[in-house]
Amino acid sequence: MTKLTDTYTLSNDLQIPKIGFGTWQIPANLAQKAVLNALDLGYRHIDTALVYQNEQEVGAGIQESNIKREEIFITSKLPAETKSYDQTLQDFETTMANLQLDYLDLYLIHAPWPWAQKGANYDQQNREVWQAMEEIYASRRVKAIGVSNFNVYDLQNILDVAQIKPMVNQIRYFIGNTENEITEFSQAYGMLVEAYSPLATDELLNNQQLQQLAKKYGVSLAQLAIQFCVQNGVLPLPKAIQRAHAANNAQLDFVIETTDMEQLNNFQKTI
Repeated sequence: MTKLTDTYTLSNDLQIPKIGFGTWQIPANLAQKAVLNALDLGYRHIDTALVYQNEQEVGAGIQESNIKREEIFITSKLPAETKSYDQTLQDFETTMANLQLDYLDLYLIHAPWPWAQKGANYDQQNREVWQAMEEIYASRRVKAIGVSNFNVYDLQNILDVAQIKPMVNQIRYFIGNTENEITEFSQAYGMLVEAYSPLATDELLNNQQLQQLAKKYGVSLAQLAIQFCVQNGVLPLPKAIQRAHAANNAQLDFVIETTDMEQLNNFQKTI
């Protein structure tokens, strides 16, 4: 059983809710209401990014909720295109202004390369950016720092020079795509793995084998996929524009049996 109030503990002892509410691909004009719905349903972990172009609306939803700031865990991300010390500091200020916050709970480097140059080598630039991330962390305006979409090579590049190790690695992770090498390496170095697209951008929902397993537990396939992440010690970030979907995703009052977890962990790549 998993509750929205359950937490993991990061390497610096910060508590982070086990279930996040993702806002990737939620249009700006719908983001405020979606965040407000999520908070009203009991979510206390909101994930956004500067590149999502909805930070202002996410911030407005948080403000409108009237929930105490310290009761909400808020994550944002440095654009993947930002690969210099000075620009990192500038983009962080933009995010803080957009969200209208005094501090962030978690700040991540969105990717090790600009999106248009996926796979390109930005080793030295990433080290420079990490230096800026460490400075932001030292300012206490961010409670934890980490990365996203970093593979083992990119993680090692940061670890070789880091004064403060990344506390989180947020990756694309779902049944059939558990990125075992990255996950195991991240966890070995004390990083919590977060799963964006835990439903494979809804493409898992049509898998008949998974539908049958969900039926066994009397749950939706989405609930099965989210609970799978948690039972692997990974933090899922499901998104939902509709309130009913957000509510359904949060109902995780079941446990997947060991034999079924083994089956799911050996599931063939689904997409």
